Amino acid sequence: MAQTVFITGAVGGIGRSLCQVFKDKDYFVVASDRIGANNVVCDDFVQADLEQFCQVSTYRDQIMQEIRDALQGRELNALINNAAIQIVKATDDLTVGDWHTSLDVNLVAPFLLTQQLLPELEKASGAVVNIASIHAQLTKPEFVCYATSKAALVGLTKSLAVDLGPRIRVNAICPAAVETPMLLAGFEGDKNALKNLASMHPMNRIARTEEIADVAVFLVSGMSNFMTGEVLNICGGIDARLHDPV
Repeated sequence: MAQTVFITGAVGGIGRSLCQVFKDKDYFVVASDRIGANNVVCDDFVQADLEQFCQVSTYRDQIMQEIRDALQGRELNALINNAAIQIVKATDDLTVGDWHTSLDVNLVAPFLLTQQLLPELEKASGAVVNIASIHAQLTKPEFVCYATSKAALVGLTKSLAVDLGPRIRVNAICPAAVETPMLLAGFEGDKNALKNLASMHPMNRIARTEEIADVAVFLVSGMSNFMTGEVLNICGGIDARLHDPV
């Protein structure tokens, strides 16, 4: 029987590549997003609002049943917590609601999914990969909610690895800028700004979505069996570079 993976945030750029790359590796892929499947490559799809998933227990129970129905009694080899929300606002403008939304989707949902799917993961000696962000370490103005939630996700990754080892493995990926449709749309009509962003990375480009997915496949494979609690920066060297004038 094929190995199984459950991937959240499947409709976004990284999510689509995660689904495609895992499918190419012959995984049985169950995908999820807040909006419909929209041509996502997967074996089954569960539409779920992760903010509501965190806040309403009856809704959470319903979604968990839909996930288990999609798994069709299979063990779960991998859980990829990829879904995220990015609220970009100055400190003066942030609301309590912004904080609740950010923390629910980016932190509480990955915890709850890991907790709820632990029986299926443990049967398979499975692995969790949390898609965090370089913003967990290096950030910029107006990313207070997002950066804080991703830093907390890194902390959750390490804590779960300690608490759940050797039952399952838990690791995280921290990408820098990634060539998603959403990012590219933000630079539409300003190629110089996109080129400047690329130049901030020592590799002089931003990441491709499949490069993030390839690392996720590695982290759930037998090649990383002694890795847990690890946080991998996939950032083209931006975490090693000073941005003083040169």
